Amino acid sequence: MTLKGTKFQLKVWRYLKSIPKGQVKTYKQVAISIKSPKSARAVANACAKNPYAPKIPCHRVIKSDGSLGGYSGRGGIKKKLKLLRSENVAI
Repeated sequence: MTLKGTKFQLKVWRYLKSIPKGQVKTYKQVAISIKSPKSARAVANACAKNPYAPKIPCHRVIKSDGSLGGYSGRGGIKKKLKLLRSENVAI
């Protein structure tokens, strides 16, 4: 699969592929992990623009307060919740 996006989006999407099934990270944790600690909002925007969901698992990224945030994949937030539950994530 050849990914198409901005340099930043590609960096975020590549990182998302490393989040193991059944685990979640916050947008802030992802930002820190890609060496852009102040870019949590930009990470959320990159997740929102992910055309490869759920193959690139943006559903594994949640808000710092533990809430789900958004999901731009088909089915919206209900689909995100379903995907996380199917991976045995307690939400």
